[in-house]
Amino acid sequence: MRSSSSSSKLKLAFDTVFYYVTDMDAAIAFYRDTLGLPMVSHDYVARFDLDGVLIELVPRPPGAVVPGSGNARLCFSVTNLQATMEQMHARGIATSEIKSKKDGKLAYFRDPDGNELCLWEYARAEDAREIVESAVFHG
Repeated sequence: MRSSSSSSKLKLAFDTVFYYVTDMDAAIAFYRDTLGLPMVSHDYVARFDLDGVLIELVPRPPGAVVPGSGNARLCFSVTNLQATMEQMHARGIATSEIKSKKDGKLAYFRDPDGNELCLWEYARAEDAREIVESAVFHG
């Protein structure tokens, strides 16, 4: 077993974020038609590209239990949370109330499988870039 203090760095690249779904047609309709995400392919899984991030919907085999705690969620950055929520409500999507946080505001909603998704409005437009650019990973 290798020590975690090894001087060689792992060479990792981002691949995808995915959710297991029970009804592929309903999930595709929600993500593509209701949310408006561009679908880039559909074979066994459905793939959507959102600003270079690949989001996949993976069919859950009948009777299978999805592993994990279920605490992961997709979070979409928006410039005007209130206006986005009004558009979502007009499309029949229920949302939580807006919650104010230190660096912005957020609201939650769910997809047809009950997966929780988040809408996030940064307090300042440049906050998202500042956070990414200032992130330091220690290895």
